[in-house]
Amino acid sequence: MNEKPEQESEKTKTDETWIGGRYGQGIRRRPRPYEIFMEEEGIPVYHGLGVYDSRQLAMAPWKRMGGRGSFIELDGQAGYFGLYAVEVPARGELNAERHMHEEVFYVVEGYGSTEVWREGSSKKLTFEWQGGSMFAIPLNVWHRMVNAGSSPALMVASTSAPNVMDTFPSRNYIFDNSYEFYDRYDESEDYFKPQETEGEGRLATLRSNLVPDVATAKVARVNIRAPGESHLRLNMAGNTFLTHGIFEYPSGRYSTCHAHPAGRILFCLSGKGYSLNWLLKLGKRPWEAGYGHLVNRQDYIPGGMVTAAGGTGEWFHGHFSVSKEPLRVMRIGTIQNITPEEGEVVKLPDGREFLYSGWHEVRYPEEDPQVRKDYEESIKKEGAEFTMPESVYQQKP
Repeated sequence: MNEKPEQESEKTKTDETWIGGRYGQGIRRRPRPYEIFMEEEGIPVYHGLGVYDSRQLAMAPWKRMGGRGSFIELDGQAGYFGLYAVEVPARGELNAERHMHEEVFYVVEGYGSTEVWREGSSKKLTFEWQGGSMFAIPLNVWHRMVNAGSSPALMVASTSAPNVMDTFPSRNYIFDNSYEFYDRYDESEDYFKPQETEGEGRLATLRSNLVPDVATAKVARVNIRAPGESHLRLNMAGNTFLTHGIFEYPSGRYSTCHAHPAGRILFCLSGKGYSLNWLLKLGKRPWEAGYGHLVNRQDYIPGGMVTAAGGTGEWFHGHFSVSKEPLRVMRIGTIQNITPEEGEVVKLPDGREFLYSGWHEVRYPEEDPQVRKDYEESIKKEGAEFTMPESVYQQKP
């Protein structure tokens, strides 16, 4: 391991970056170490509210990884966690690596295998994956992706790299650290053996380091945001920072629009849907108030994604299932995404601050009529049926 101290980048000393927002929330500050890291990697960085399909992302050769890749920085990530897409070359492999941050992969398409081994150990574990598979890499363990197909395999990874790099801005520390986390990886033969869902309702949990097909994993009915909604919590590789969960909305149904702190992304696993986003200050009925043109809509298909809470968390947002099959999405977040107290000033990792004004939800009887009108038109185009119970529109808010 190279022990020579790294020189501080000139960017961290002098450069300032305008961190913009869609509604003038930008601030001027120095770029964070993770932002400098993304720039130095030399691949595109995608910004926006979402991505219709991650297959459409612009990519470039990624020297460090050995494939083509792209970073993804959606508005609602707010510096909490990292996302990137990477292609494993056809009949090829990515470079072997290890790192001091947590990492979870979702396979968008393709099939192959992953090799995992500890530094200096002769024991190597290998498991196979395919489109729809999800797996977690043990902390600071060597790993390599191998593509068995004749076309590139596409993966999207969520990581705790921003948090770790912003705390320890050293590539040597992150990528060339000899520390072994024996409590996170014991080299057991069944480490990557798929497990079954445990528990029911909001406590339903899947503790598995490999999920062969997330789109078919058993979920439990919870009815939190929509009638018939299901949920599943994921616990992978002993991760203590990254959190993942699955939500499923029946065909022809949608969630109430609501607001909560930023830092959560929804990744579409199956079905087809869209999400709406608009500022709280526009009110619960933005179209009636004349602000319909300020409501943002992000459509997505399997492989697409959307911010679940844009800006600093001061946006209403809702999620809509439009296909004949249920809409299943994966929520990506961190343990930092806890709901603050009423009136608490919240400071995001990217430097922005806001005064949290409590939990907001637009109950179905309160919603703008345009929400339902547009939804019924959208599902009709897909050949699906509107299945929302009329009773939910009659309940008292």
